[in-house]
Amino acid sequence: MALFYGFLLIFLLLNLLAGLWRIMRGPTGADRMLAAQLFGTTTVAMLVVMAQLQEQASLRNVALVIALLAAVTAVAFVRRAWPEKETSADAD
Repeated sequence: MALFYGFLLIFLLLNLLAGLWRIMRGPTGADRMLAAQLFGTTTVAMLVVMAQLQEQASLRNVALVIALLAAVTAVAFVRRAWPEKETSADAD
């Protein structure tokens, strides 16, 4: 089973490299943000696999914190990139 986890970690690392390529080549900020979200998701997956492989529950806690930070980052980007437009109905 350790061999399977090793291959899975290598696959996830290759996903991180693909995301790094997208960050450098992404034509828009949205492309770069999605690649950063990929970093967060892949990092969480790698930490969960490593926690299972090494039998360390503390790595799961770190994965949860990173997942929360990635979600907050995505919300902050969306609020900054697409601000709400005030309409006449909002002024009432």
